[in-house]
Amino acid sequence: MSKKLFLLDGMALAYRAHFAFLQRPIRTSAGLNTSALFGFASTVLDLIEREQPSHLAVAFDTPAPTARHREFPEYKAQREAMPEDLVVALPNLGRLCDALRIPVLKLDGYEADDIIGTLVTQAKARDFVSYMVTPDKDFSQLVDERTFLYKPSRGKDPAEIHGIPEILAKWGIQRPEQVIDILALWGDASDNIPGVPGVGEKTASKLIQQYDNVENLIAHAGELKGKLKESLEANAEQARLCRRLATIQLDVPLNTELDSLIRQEPNTSALQEFCTEFEFNSLGKRLLGEAWKLGPSAAPAQIPSTPPALSITRQAARPSASDELNLFPDTAPPPAEEVPATSASETVAAVATTRYLTLDQVPHTYHIADTAERRAELMQQLRSQVAFCFDTETTGLDPKEARLVGISFSWTPHTGWYLPIPLEAAAARVILEEIAPALQDERSEKVGHNLKFDLSILLWHGVEVRGPLFDTMIAHSLVEPEMRHGMDYLAERYFSYSPIPISKLIGEDGKGNMANVPIADIAQYATEDADVTWQLRELLGPRLNEKGQESLFRNVEMPLIPVLVRMEKEGIRVDANTLCDFSKLLATQIEEQQKRIQELAGVSFNLNSPKQLGEVLFDRMQIAEKPKKTKTGQYATNEQTLQSLAPKHEIVRLILEHRGVTKLKNTYADALPGLVSSKTGRIHTSYQQSLAVTGRLSSHDPNLQNIPIRTELGQEIRKAFVPAHSDFQLLSADYSQIELRIIAALSQDPGMLEAFASGLDIHTATAARVYGVMPTLVSDEMRRNAKMVNFGIAYGISAFGLSQRLSIPRSEAAEIIDNYFKQYAGIKRYIDDTLEFARTHGYVQTVLGRRRYLPDIGSANAAVRSSAERNAINMPIQGTAADMIKVAMVRIDGELRRRALRTKMLLQIHDELLFDLDPRETEEVKSMVIHEMKTALPLPVPIEVEVGVGADWLEAH
Repeated sequence: MSKKLFLLDGMALAYRAHFAFLQRPIRTSAGLNTSALFGFASTVLDLIEREQPSHLAVAFDTPAPTARHREFPEYKAQREAMPEDLVVALPNLGRLCDALRIPVLKLDGYEADDIIGTLVTQAKARDFVSYMVTPDKDFSQLVDERTFLYKPSRGKDPAEIHGIPEILAKWGIQRPEQVIDILALWGDASDNIPGVPGVGEKTASKLIQQYDNVENLIAHAGELKGKLKESLEANAEQARLCRRLATIQLDVPLNTELDSLIRQEPNTSALQEFCTEFEFNSLGKRLLGEAWKLGPSAAPAQIPSTPPALSITRQAARPSASDELNLFPDTAPPPAEEVPATSASETVAAVATTRYLTLDQVPHTYHIADTAERRAELMQQLRSQVAFCFDTETTGLDPKEARLVGISFSWTPHTGWYLPIPLEAAAARVILEEIAPALQDERSEKVGHNLKFDLSILLWHGVEVRGPLFDTMIAHSLVEPEMRHGMDYLAERYFSYSPIPISKLIGEDGKGNMANVPIADIAQYATEDADVTWQLRELLGPRLNEKGQESLFRNVEMPLIPVLVRMEKEGIRVDANTLCDFSKLLATQIEEQQKRIQELAGVSFNLNSPKQLGEVLFDRMQIAEKPKKTKTGQYATNEQTLQSLAPKHEIVRLILEHRGVTKLKNTYADALPGLVSSKTGRIHTSYQQSLAVTGRLSSHDPNLQNIPIRTELGQEIRKAFVPAHSDFQLLSADYSQIELRIIAALSQDPGMLEAFASGLDIHTATAARVYGVMPTLVSDEMRRNAKMVNFGIAYGISAFGLSQRLSIPRSEAAEIIDNYFKQYAGIKRYIDDTLEFARTHGYVQTVLGRRRYLPDIGSANAAVRSSAERNAINMPIQGTAADMIKVAMVRIDGELRRRALRTKMLLQIHDELLFDLDPRETEEVKSMVIHEMKTALPLPVPIEVEVGVGADWLEAH
């Protein structure tokens, strides 16, 4: 057997795993962040499956100082403190390695790099092939004929194995050990190795190519010119120091024999305990196969279970010997013809190496309804179902342009039907008419994943789906709002099952067409989707109830889906000529701004280059004493940085204005005409229900919710949105200060409730209380300050934040906030009670029970905890506003249809609804819309709705 040694850089892989899930961390039901554990375990298992190492170990650093620290105290000193969640995870990484029986190597005074370097040196003398598993570039110096750098796979990117050719090509050198010399000159920011000032990676590579090594370069420094010569001569000793710091030691006094690193069989009971504790269902299944048991409270319905008494249309193929990758070196599988039926305990070695089960490994019965007789059979079965899942297959993702290729159905695990739809319109219409009664049956529940897309496709093909709905994507977004909600991800997470990827049908580049895929292949793919989704419905149904989301799901989110489908199909008309004229106006303004900015700068430069802009503002003009810099060393010129400087510098104000006008031109004035459908002459945005954890709808393709409305120029864009018919108008209905009213309702603060009940201007009333003056004496500045506090309270604004926004001293801002809470003590009490609830329960919720989980609410890291606290304060307010307008939309849509009105609901933009209005229905629609919006949620505060009518959106608003 060949000797293959794999040595893992434990700390580097732990960091990599932790940050890979930074946007959507993996957490247990109790809120523990297990991203590092899950990612590390996945990396190890992937490596074992792919590479079958004979010897394996993990090396870790220890907190003890090394010789590098003693020689250079600043070594690694700049590194930020380890993330709190990762600190908690590290001891459990040791437990995981123990359960997998992978040796853990560490020694005080030495880094993991040195331990790995020592072992690969020993292994080379004993004819091993060694692989250093790490994303760290420093290890490149150790690569030779028998030692390789192994960069683990990440997402869809495969693992990379770098040998001598790859290292030489990457670094532009003749020998791998010259990497040390390049690092000595270039430095290494991650380890705080300074290098030689003024020498970057490319310069270092050129110098080493020419002079071979640092010592020879120093000896010939006189041949160099200019600043490079001066810097090298002045920093020769520093270069030598950096070379010593960058050199990996090869003589660590280890008491470790290579034979002790032979890969061992895992401790299955320890793995069972580990995966149960951290709720790693997919990893448990992957490691232990049928022996894995998650526990009754968390055990999901499992795809791999064999359904009873099924007529198998396609029996799952038994894995061949080559498929049964062997996790353990001493338990090779027997030849294929001798593979016996195995018990659950015997499947551990065979199944442990299969990352997820696939369709070929699961018995299933999938039918194709490709004849009139089989379609009739499918219809007969559908009519007898109280619920069924369906999924559409199309030629594209734009419902108004895509053609329907087929529909799959499932209502029992591991079974399903695929109904092909001809592309020829007349033939497709015949089949759709046959299937329409089942889809339009008001009694049966329709299940799907991202049902809005399927309903949209069918509506554009003339079939309106009716009856109760169950969307597994939205169900999961309510049960686990912080997680991803894609079907493939959920199948892997909950079922340890990997569905057929779409790339197998239409290619990795996605340029293939489903219409060209053989029916047998598309039938397997499509029916599997319906099958998996049906099983997700069985899993998520009870969980909605367990987490108190059933009512919100059934009464708000599901009835909203067909409302959004109709709105998206209706679209809105845009006057391209208006936008064209406006674009010309913006172009003139942009040119004038550019000229003025360059006049103030005294130099011509590219405003779109952050590097050039930073050099002009901070080097040439020196507008800040200590300008901020980015991680790459460039000056920070982002929005936040420039906003803080804008009050003092005209050029910065102009740059911000220039950016706003440019964005307005590029994003809207120029782009919107190109998004008008040639089929309808309108723009059709698409809404997402599961993206924002607050429950707010998001708009995309195009995003109409980001049209700026606070500036005159931004408002001009709205002029281009016009009614669909010349005899129609647009009606806008907008909640007035809805979030402040919700704050008043949730806090029950007497002062704020009184202000709203009396019909007072809330910002004037607030200013009068905070400043202790009569409302008639409130100045514009007082009202502006009070308005900022009113709206900032919902986002946990601090004295620092208020001072920044109002450009006032922090002490004055603190005094305003203190006075605010004295006058509105109920709001302060509400905030304190909300935070206490969040700390006790781990979540906050809206009036209708929508939850946001806050695992960081008790974090010891002040910045992380503060962010969670702001979310805790804001979510019940913003989420209740989101729920409220959703309820109103469902009711308004119902009334428009019930009354058979010609008026149509077109858009939802934050707290505003926009309608295509038949003028003959004006009073009826106004009255109805106001009533439904006001009464959407019963709140103990007056709800006001501002309604306007006009020839365009701006005029109506």
